[in-house]
Amino acid sequence: MSEGLYTAVMGIRDFLKEYFNGFWDYETPKMMVIKNRPLGVIYRAVQFLVITYFIWYVFISQKAYQQSETHPESSVYTLIKGKAEHGDDVLDNVEYAHPPETFLTFLHRELTKKENMPHFSVDNANCTTDSDCLQGLPNFDSHGIRTGRCIQYHNHPFKTCEIKAWCPIEEYAVVREPPLVQAINFTVFIRNSIHFPKFKVLRVNVESPPGMKTKKYLKRCHYHEETAPYCPNFRLGYIANKARENFTELCRTGGVIGVFINWDCNLDLDPSHCKPTYTFRRLDLRKDLADSGYYYRFAKYYDKNGVESRTLIKAYGIRLDIIVHGQAGKFSVIPTIISTVTALTSVGICSIICDWIMLTFIDKNEVYSERKFDEVTKEPTDTIRTEFSFISSYGSNHSDLSDGVPL
Repeated sequence: MSEGLYTAVMGIRDFLKEYFNGFWDYETPKMMVIKNRPLGVIYRAVQFLVITYFIWYVFISQKAYQQSETHPESSVYTLIKGKAEHGDDVLDNVEYAHPPETFLTFLHRELTKKENMPHFSVDNANCTTDSDCLQGLPNFDSHGIRTGRCIQYHNHPFKTCEIKAWCPIEEYAVVREPPLVQAINFTVFIRNSIHFPKFKVLRVNVESPPGMKTKKYLKRCHYHEETAPYCPNFRLGYIANKARENFTELCRTGGVIGVFINWDCNLDLDPSHCKPTYTFRRLDLRKDLADSGYYYRFAKYYDKNGVESRTLIKAYGIRLDIIVHGQAGKFSVIPTIISTVTALTSVGICSIICDWIMLTFIDKNEVYSERKFDEVTKEPTDTIRTEFSFISSYGSNHSDLSDGVPL
C-alpha cells in the first residue's frame, strides 16, 4: 500500500473514531453571570419583545388559548321589497325582481316589442340557386337561420338566401325606458343563519328589541351598525353608498355588488355577543371599462291574431352576491398548554442572541469563550476555587465574570 493511501485511510479512521466517541458525549448549559451593562440591556430588551409578542399578539389578538372552528354551516334567504311609479305604471317586486326572492333588481330596461318569426331575405347572402343556401346554417349578421331557399330580394333584380328569425331585431327597434331611480329606497331583506357544529351554537342575524315582536320590528326597521345591528333590512341606496358606487350610474349600467357577512364569535362570552358585521364591495368590472356593468336578456311571449309574438327585454340591474364568513373560538386546555410551552421556549432565543454577541463582537471574547466552554474528561479530587465560590468539582455549571468588558 502506498504511503499516501495509507495516510488517507488512517485519517478517515481517526475521523470516524473521534466522531463515534464524540457522539456519546453529554452537553449541559453552563450558567455565567456577565457584568456587562450593554449586553444586559440587549438581553432584557429581547426578552421584553418576545414576551410582549406572545402576550399581546398570540394570546390577546389571536386567542391562541382557544379551540377554533372556521368552517361553519350557513344559509341565506333574501327578499326585495318596495313600490315605484314608472310612467303610468306602478311597479312592485314582481315587476323588477325575477323571481321576487332573487338577488337581482332591475333598474333599467330596453324593450323590443312585437317581435314575430317571419321568413325574409337578407342583403348579405347573395345566391343564384337553392343549393347556394345551406339549410340550417346560422346567419349571424341577421340573427337567424337559413331555410335553404334562394328568393328575390324585395324589388331588386338579384336573389339572396331566405332566413327565419325574430323580427324586428333589437338594434333597429329597441325602446329605452328611463332608469328606475326610485329604487334607491327599495329594501333588501337578508336573513342569514349560521351554525357552529363543534360548539353546538346557532346564531341568526334577526333579533327584535325586548318587548317588541320580531314581525312588527322588521316592518319598520333599517340596518344601522350601532342602533339596529340585528335588523337585516338594507336600502339599495345604503348598499351602493357603502360600496362607494354612484347609484345613478348603477341604474344606467348595472353592476354586481358583494355583500360580505362576517361572524367572529368569542364563545367564552355569552352567545348573544356574537353579532354579524357587513361590508359591501363592487365585484364586476368598473364602469369606466368598455364591457362593464351587469345585464341579461329574457322575453315575454304572447299570441297576437294567431301569430306567436314576443317582447324582448334587456334588463340592467344590481346583482347581490351574499358571501358569508364565520369563525368561533372557545377556551381549551390543550391549545393553552401548547401556546404557553411555545412562549417559554421562545424566551431561550434571548440567551442564544446574547451568547452570539458576547462571543463575536465584545472585546476579549476569548476570555468569555474559555469560561463558557469547559471539557470534563476526568473528575479531579482537589478542590478548585472559582470567582463565585469554592466548589469540589471540576467544570462548575455556574461562574461569575464580575469584571465585565465594555462593548
